[in-house]
Amino acid sequence: MAAPRQKKTPVARPASSAGAIIDHGFIPVRAKLIEVAAFLDRVERHGVDDDFRCAALREAAALLADGRPERARRILEQLSDPTTEPEAVSSGKAALGAWRAPAPLKTRATRRR
Repeated sequence: MAAPRQKKTPVARPASSAGAIIDHGFIPVRAKLIEVAAFLDRVERHGVDDDFRCAALREAAALLADGRPERARRILEQLSDPTTEPEAVSSGKAALGAWRAPAPLKTRATRRR
């Protein structure tokens, strides 16, 4: 079993390099954020915003503004399959980009209702 991760201590950086991070990254990240918003607008207009992938995006987006560190790791975990056992029967589908819990199996008692 892997050892738990140690928290990283923030390293003080000169103001010039901190500003360079923003100067270099802001515009591309701004464009990606607008692209996500436009995608969610489109799926809402077409009435498919209840799709599990759209719900997963909204839940992951909430992590962006929660003020906690390691957002990228937490968003990736939010969108990833948390199971460790292989499926008994493959769904045959390619990766979907977000994990959907399998539907509960129907038993005889639930089928009769």
